[in-house]
Amino acid sequence: MPELPEVERGRRLAESVAAGKRIERVECADDAIVFAGVPAAAWASLRGRRVLAACRWGKQLWFDLDAPPHPLFHFGMSGGFRVPGDTPLKLASGPAHRPDEWPPRYWKVRLTFDDGGEVVMTDARRLGKLLLRDAPRDEPPVSRLGFDPLLALPPPRRFVELLAARSVVIKSLLLNQGFAAGVGNWIADEVLYQARIDPRRRARDLDEREAKRLRTVLRRVVEAAVAVDAESSRYPAGWLFHRRWGKQAEATTARGEAIEHIEIGGRTTAWVPAVQR
Repeated sequence: MPELPEVERGRRLAESVAAGKRIERVECADDAIVFAGVPAAAWASLRGRRVLAACRWGKQLWFDLDAPPHPLFHFGMSGGFRVPGDTPLKLASGPAHRPDEWPPRYWKVRLTFDDGGEVVMTDARRLGKLLLRDAPRDEPPVSRLGFDPLLALPPPRRFVELLAARSVVIKSLLLNQGFAAGVGNWIADEVLYQARIDPRRRARDLDEREAKRLRTVLRRVVEAAVAVDAESSRYPAGWLFHRRWGKQAEATTARGEAIEHIEIGGRTTAWVPAVQR
């Protein structure tokens, strides 16, 4: 599933094509689920609007236009942005892409700009959402989100206070988008592994040193993933990411430590008992 780094990659891609351009044509697939019941005619109102910027908070992404409504995109499990001639990320939950096919398979909305550029959102599994909002930052779903670890990580003291106020297990808290917007399963596992914290512990039971260490690692992991444009092959070789998948019984870290898989809050969690306390 696209997490913060993958969605930030999509934002950068879209901004490189769309920023400063006028929307000349809007094409919508016939998919009431992804469009949340909003008719294509409503999206037609975007024609003639200029894109000022592509914005993101957590896993939510929107185009800031010169007048409302503004299109809001959520990639779901397998969605993403495509532009002609790009090389998209291969997601484990997504389909294979054919570089010679345009528009790509499973496209949901296709925006063409006044210079001939295009941005398409695809979604094979139909778990994403395409919405229109008058003020995206101030309306749901964005208004319900917690801090963005890349854009607005709380200062250390405030972060410690936020953890101390929560009785939920720390893995579940990190996955709560009302707490940390954009953190998904692999980021949560990576951060807890590098911070040496047992994912089953209660957030309020972490001492100040552990909480500050968790914050430092969260920032480091997110920034490192974003710096390489979410190209996972470029993540540091020692990251748990490279060995956490598939629930393999004999899986080990790069240092040979045994990786175990448990379920927390309905999500598979990869962790390393020899390291995480």
